[in-house]
Amino acid sequence: MFAIIQTGGKQYNVTENDTIKVEKLDGAVGDKVKVEVLLVSDGNKTVTGTPTVETGEVVAEIVAHGKGDKIVVYKYKPKKNERKKQGHRQPWTQIKIVSIKM
Repeated sequence: MFAIIQTGGKQYNVTENDTIKVEKLDGAVGDKVKVEVLLVSDGNKTVTGTPTVETGEVVAEIVAHGKGDKIVVYKYKPKKNERKKQGHRQPWTQIKIVSIKM
């Protein structure tokens, strides 16, 4: 059984016991969260949503929080002595898929 879920503006193809990194979610480590389900399939039957599956449910557990690698943003305007250096680290949350229900 697998499902396509949406969180943080991105879509992920998941099965039970998968561990994935998604955009930062509110909640502490160990909390259970429900995510939007766009499609659920068990091999024989497939249920698609418009836009989400009302009867489908995917429960995930928050495993960890963190930040990604630093990205350096450097802007400048030639011949004007204008320079701006800025760094960014994108926060993420690692979740483990506990259960998928149609």
